Amino acid sequence: MAIIGSLIKGAIHLKDALTPSVDPVSAQVDVLKRLLETAARTEFGKHYDFNEILNAPDMEQAFREHVPYFDYHKIAEEWWHHILDGKEDITWPGIPDYFALSSGTTGKKSKRIPVTNDMIEAIRQAGIKQVEALSNFDLPASFFEKEIMMLGSSTDLKEIDDHYEGEISGISASNIPFWFEGYYKPGKDIAKIDNWDDRVQRIAEKAKTWDIGALSGIPSWMELMMQKVIDYHKVDNIHEIWPNLTVYTSGGVAFAPYEKSFNKLLAHPITVIDTYLASEGFIACQTHPDSDAMQLITDGGIYFEFVPFQPEYINPDGSLTDNAPAIPLSKVEANQDYVLIISTVSGAWRYMIGDTIEFTDVEKAEIRITGRTKFFLNVVGSQLSVNKMNTALREIEEKFKIEIPEFTLSATRINEEFYHHWYLGTETSVSNEELAEALDQSLKDANKNYKVARSKALKGVKVTKIDPDAFYEWSGSQKKKGGQVKMERVMSEEKFEEWKEFTESYTSSASV
Repeated sequence: MAIIGSLIKGAIHLKDALTPSVDPVSAQVDVLKRLLETAARTEFGKHYDFNEILNAPDMEQAFREHVPYFDYHKIAEEWWHHILDGKEDITWPGIPDYFALSSGTTGKKSKRIPVTNDMIEAIRQAGIKQVEALSNFDLPASFFEKEIMMLGSSTDLKEIDDHYEGEISGISASNIPFWFEGYYKPGKDIAKIDNWDDRVQRIAEKAKTWDIGALSGIPSWMELMMQKVIDYHKVDNIHEIWPNLTVYTSGGVAFAPYEKSFNKLLAHPITVIDTYLASEGFIACQTHPDSDAMQLITDGGIYFEFVPFQPEYINPDGSLTDNAPAIPLSKVEANQDYVLIISTVSGAWRYMIGDTIEFTDVEKAEIRITGRTKFFLNVVGSQLSVNKMNTALREIEEKFKIEIPEFTLSATRINEEFYHHWYLGTETSVSNEELAEALDQSLKDANKNYKVARSKALKGVKVTKIDPDAFYEWSGSQKKKGGQVKMERVMSEEKFEEWKEFTESYTSSASV
């Protein structure tokens, strides 16, 4: 079988060598043109006069001037609800066969995001690009014969009227090509199990029968799955079960907070490759090992715009102000936080998915995810993004030689004075007071806005340590365990009160 792996690896190298490089800027203009032409006769296209945009001297500028920003609630209320009522040609030709359910990190009510056949094909093509990029990594030929564990949401999609609903990872897995089925684990039967704990139990039971070479999924849930397998088989690390495990493709969130705890489950380091698959589409993937940045998929089914991430452009609910300026890929700058805006082959138009990114290499269109607009803590002028929070916590980890894979915080009031109250998922003997002091100092040193806030309205920092498992159980209590679920990093005061009540109950039950 080794010769098969060598042939596959050689074919990937050859295809990569023969495939012409993509100019991201010109590719994006082509994508926008194709989107507008395809949707010109939809209700949305006629309302915003796509034909006029297509005939404008500067198509990108005309697009920005004609079409307003949309977040999920606005586009759902004004347009997508017609699709759910069975009407055709609303924001994209025809009626989509799928809707991706996404409650994201806010609220319990699921969003329903159209997923067209064009989007499924775009996701498939982006996946192929990622496989081709493996030729840039130093992987043994034998790796290309191994099986891949894709830990997403259930593939048991719900049929409602004339469409199917489920999380995007479940929709993608249910549409894998037939030739890939032999490599795909945990396989269709286990992947259909809706209950997360039951699904992971079945994975643990079957684990020794598989030769896993790669893992794919969100870090927090991947860790829990690996720990379950390790505990079930009473071994010290996952390589005792899967000795050929070589690659992990992370996605959706920054891997850095989980790196230490993740590596403790391994016998030796493996190659970590970042991907960016959202409910709205496959946005970017890492293409070489020299950087953990990801390259935007600029020639697929998504047209990108970028709004500078500045407080004056963000409403209190995390949406954009009407006057927030958007710029095309041709005008972005490195090391500047941007709110990501997308228009897609699923009929999302100038759509704010809620993520913020920065460019690490403009010419290559390489980015990092820096946070969420709704996780931007600026109640008292502190201007804390998730990226700055993560950086400070990595410093705390190094200072005290500890692990903090999970956290959340809120701006709370005590006697009408504001405090930042952090809950840190960590198992350490370092006191809450020591952690608070070190965290506060790290943020002061790195962020002038935070330092100013601390000298004025922000009176102090509180830290509460808690078992990291509490974060996963909280997700379960919110009916959001496993799959594409991400922990909310910044909570409103009201939500934070719910969180505190939950953690008190969790701590009490855990101590019994």
